[in-house]
Amino acid sequence: MKGFLAKTWKRIKRFAFFAFLLHLAYAIALIWFTPPITLTMISNMFKGYGLNYERPAYHEQGKQIKLAALASEDQKFPDHYGIDFTAVKDVLVEKSSGKRLRGGSTITQQTAKNVFLWQGRSWVRKGLEAYSSLLIELIWSKKRILEYYLHIAEMGEGIYGIKAAAKHYYNTTPSKLSAVQAASIISCLPNPKKRNPLKPTNKMKRKQQWILSQMKILAQDKDVKAILSN
Repeated sequence: MKGFLAKTWKRIKRFAFFAFLLHLAYAIALIWFTPPITLTMISNMFKGYGLNYERPAYHEQGKQIKLAALASEDQKFPDHYGIDFTAVKDVLVEKSSGKRLRGGSTITQQTAKNVFLWQGRSWVRKGLEAYSSLLIELIWSKKRILEYYLHIAEMGEGIYGIKAAAKHYYNTTPSKLSAVQAASIISCLPNPKKRNPLKPTNKMKRKQQWILSQMKILAQDKDVKAILSN
């Protein structure tokens, strides 16, 4: 029995080591290459949502959508190292008190999840997400992380990334989106399959106005300006 357990443990360690090397190699490769597809995209394709996915360069994404994403999803993005521990603590407190679990993920975490992992709320996936977030913060630049987030974030049924979303909703390119249009698209998150920027609910309109007000504030921040620069 001891021999069997020792062999099994050895195999587990070997598998974990090779998985780590593969993950690291892929993360390093993505410093230069854009993800061709993600597990979320594949899963949604099998569910019949299709695939509308385009990958513009960072300078083609435009400043308004970057600013809207930072304002809505992660205002501490320039300062943290992948995980906003204060937000995580607040989520855990809410969960322990029986409140509905809300999102506390940074843009880095959302990017790591979309690039490397699958959708879900298990603790195993969360642990892998945290590790992946710390890894890409270490080897990618902030601009690269934000670029990938805007490449692969789901922004409608089968619509991934801001280039596809800008064309689908407003028949334009990301760089030509107005602040209002950018805020409208981001206001659909985190339920892009159920929300449409062209048919906003009152809740979406309120969120859009809040995003616009935060965009004006963030636009004056020197660290944000550095990330937005091409």
